[in-house]
Amino acid sequence: MHSSLICAAAPALAISPEHGQLRGEGLDGFYDRGRRVLASCQLRLSGQEPVPLQGRMVNARQARFLAAARTPSDNGPDPQIMVERLRSADGTERITVRSCATRPLHIPLELRLGTDLAQLGTVAAGASGVALTPTVHGNGLRWSDQGVHVTVTAHPGPDTAWASAGVLQWEWQLDPGESRCLVLGIKLYEPEHKSGVRLHSGRLRAEASAKGMHAVGPPLWEGFRAEGDDPRVHRLLKTSLDDLGALLLRAPESPSDLFLAAGMPWRCSLAPAESLRAARMLLPLGTALAAGTMRTLARSQHTGRGSDNGKIPGTLRHAGPGAAPRCTGIEATLLLPTVLAEARYWGLPERDVEGLLSSAESCLRWMLKASEGGPFLPDPAPHGPYRCEVQAQAHRAAVLGAELLDACGKEGGAELRDWAAELRTDFAGVFWCDAPGGGRPLALLSPTGARDSHLGSAAVELLDTGLSPKGQMAPGMLDPVRTEQLGRLLNGPQMDSGWGLRSLGDGEDGHNPLGHRTGAVRIQETATAVTGLLAAGYEREACSLLRGVVDAAERFGYRLPEMYAAEQRTEGSAPLPHPAACRPSAVAAAGAVQLLTALAGVRPDAPAGTVAVRPVESAPLGALRLSGLRVAEEPFAVRISRAGMAVVEEAAERLHLSS
Repeated sequence: MHSSLICAAAPALAISPEHGQLRGEGLDGFYDRGRRVLASCQLRLSGQEPVPLQGRMVNARQARFLAAARTPSDNGPDPQIMVERLRSADGTERITVRSCATRPLHIPLELRLGTDLAQLGTVAAGASGVALTPTVHGNGLRWSDQGVHVTVTAHPGPDTAWASAGVLQWEWQLDPGESRCLVLGIKLYEPEHKSGVRLHSGRLRAEASAKGMHAVGPPLWEGFRAEGDDPRVHRLLKTSLDDLGALLLRAPESPSDLFLAAGMPWRCSLAPAESLRAARMLLPLGTALAAGTMRTLARSQHTGRGSDNGKIPGTLRHAGPGAAPRCTGIEATLLLPTVLAEARYWGLPERDVEGLLSSAESCLRWMLKASEGGPFLPDPAPHGPYRCEVQAQAHRAAVLGAELLDACGKEGGAELRDWAAELRTDFAGVFWCDAPGGGRPLALLSPTGARDSHLGSAAVELLDTGLSPKGQMAPGMLDPVRTEQLGRLLNGPQMDSGWGLRSLGDGEDGHNPLGHRTGAVRIQETATAVTGLLAAGYEREACSLLRGVVDAAERFGYRLPEMYAAEQRTEGSAPLPHPAACRPSAVAAAGAVQLLTALAGVRPDAPAGTVAVRPVESAPLGALRLSGLRVAEEPFAVRISRAGMAVVEEAAERLHLSS
C-alpha cells in the first residue's frame, strides 16, 4: 500500500497506483463508507492506453496523473496528446485532454468502468466480490446489489454507452492547442437504516448513509503556521494538518461534535483510543476537537449497575506475541478525564467542562472499582495482566482527575490522590527491575506473579506529560533517578533506531523490525517520549528522537505512516514502511504536530489567566515561529531564537506570563 496514492476525505477515499489507471486489481478504487463504489476506471485514447508520465499527491484529498498519448498519424517520437487526470476522494475525477499537434485531430475516447460493491475488509483479504453488470443511467451507468446502488455520471454525457461492457465512448475533434474536459461523478446510495454512529455488540461502529457521517469543511486549525530556519518544518506541518483535515468527521446525531477517523484505508471511523489521543496531541491548536471527541465517546459510555458502568467501550487489539490482547476501551476510559483536565488548562469553556464532568467522574469511578481495592489496574479488566503503561495512564488520570474535581467543587479528589500515591509507591517496588547499570521498568506482571521485563516503547507513558495547575508538570510515576535512567534507555541503540523509537528493543526476544508491537517505530510513542523527556529536562535524548522522526518524514514525503520498520539507520538508508500502516493516520499526523509544538514548551493555565513558555534551549531545528496556537480561546504566537530564547508575540489580553 505504501506505493499507492491514497486520497482521503473521510468517510470516502480513493486508492490509485502511480500510473492512475484503475483496473480492479488489489485495493485500487474509489471507496465510500467502507464500500468499493468503483473498482475500474480505464482510459483509452484512439484504442490505446496513454503512457504514464507522473502520478503524485496534490493534497490529502486529490491526486494528479499525467500521461502522454500517441495517435495513428504521429510521424516522430513526440506524442501529440497530453492527458491529465485529477482524482478526488469525494468521488469525482476530472480528465483533461490537450492537443499539442499542429493540425486538427480526431480522438476517440473510451472509459471502461466497473465495480463489485465489495466491503473494504473483503477486498483487503483478497476476496473481492463478483463484477456487477451495469445499466445505462442518465449520462452514465448504474450498478445495484441488494438494495445498494452506485451511479457514475459523466459531463459532458457520452456519445455511446455500452451497459453490458461498462463502456462510455466519446468522439472528440481537437484543434491545435485545444483542451477538452470530462468530469465523472460517483455516488453511493445505501438503505436509510445504515446511517449513524452506533453501539453494537459492545463496539463502536461507524456506519453511514448519504445522510450520515460526512467530511467536514475548513479545518479547525487552518490558522496555525510554523516557520523557521529548517524548511522541513513548514512542509511537515502543512502535510500533517492537511491529512488531519481529511480525516475529520461529524456524526449526524450531533453535527457540531467533530472527531478524527483513525486512519486510511483500514480504519475510517472513530477509534476510541486513537481518536482521543490524537485530539489530546492537538490541544495547542484549540479545544473544540477534544470536546467533540469526548462528547461522542461519552454518548457510548456504559451505564447501569454492571461492572462496566462508566467504561468507554472498545475492541481488543493484538499486543504482540505471547501477550494477552489489549483493550482500547480501557485506554480511552483513562484518557477522557486526562484530556478534559488538560483541555481546561488550554482554555476549554467552563460550560463544556461542566457538560463533560459527569462522564469523567464515571470513568474515574470505574477505574477505582476495576482495581478491586488494590493499586494496579488489569488490562483487560477484570482478569487481565497488569501492564506498565496502563498503570501510568491510570496514575495520570487519577492525579489530573483529582485536580479537575477540586476545581469544579466536586468530591472525590482526596480519594484519587491517595490511590495515586499508593500506586506510585507500589509501582516503585514491583514494576522496577533493579540491575547493574540502573535497571529498567517491568513491562508486564501477570495475575500469577510472572514478570516480563522486556524493554519496549510502552514505557514512554511513565514520562508524565500531563499539565497541572500553574503550568507545572503533574507528579510522575518515577523519581528523578529512574526518570534519568529511562531517558538513557530510550536514547540508547537498543531503542533508538535513528528514525524514531522502537516498540520493542533490538535484541529482545521476539524482536521484529516490522512487528507493530515488537519493533516497528510508532509515531505516537516517539512523540510521547520526546514530549516527556523535554518536560523532564532531558533535551539531548529528546532532540535525538525528534530529529530522527523529522528525517523520516522527509523520506516519506512528509506524510508519516502510522508506523514503519525499525531497521537501524545507516548512511544512505531510508525508513521502510509497514505494509499494513494507515497513511494518512490521525496519531501520526497529530504526533508530528505535537513534536513541533513541544519545542515551544507552552504551559497554559487558562483558568488562572497565566501561561509559561519554556522552549528547548538547544533549538534542534533552528529558529522557529509558531502562530495560530490557541490559549484561552484566543490566538497565541511565539518566536524561538537559535539560542533557545522565546518571545511571545501574540496572546489574549487577560493572560500573564509566569515563570
